[in-house]
Amino acid sequence: MRYFLDTEFNGFGGALIALALVPEDGGAPFYAALPCPDPTDWVAEHILPALDVAPISREAMGRAFAAYLGDDPDPLLVADWPEDIAHAATLLIAAPGHRYPIDRIRFELCDAFGFDSAALSKRPHNALSDAMALRDYLLAREAKGF
Repeated sequence: MRYFLDTEFNGFGGALIALALVPEDGGAPFYAALPCPDPTDWVAEHILPALDVAPISREAMGRAFAAYLGDDPDPLLVADWPEDIAHAATLLIAAPGHRYPIDRIRFELCDAFGFDSAALSKRPHNALSDAMALRDYLLAREAKGF
């Protein structure tokens, strides 16, 4: 199944703060956040107040992420930004030389021309709301034949 992915991170190239997956079929999403002990000023002002979830450990987030996708035989994570994919992939690393158990996973970087999460998201800078907006935008575009 396709899942629409969005992340929040601590500035360009910064550490992961939050990750959300929204399934194409409208099922239950995945959403979790990590502590951000030293946020940039912009992140402190815009991202952290919009999290709407208590941060958990990276280990707990990685395990939950793998468990969420574990029953899907061929998950495809769709994102509109390369760092979203990078953060999702590295979240599967459990320890040096070890990863959380997931049989397979695919990633797709889409060209979401015209998509503006700040304008289309119900709660801008919230990964879950942004992932929902991305899903709605891309599915509507596909329905029109684009």
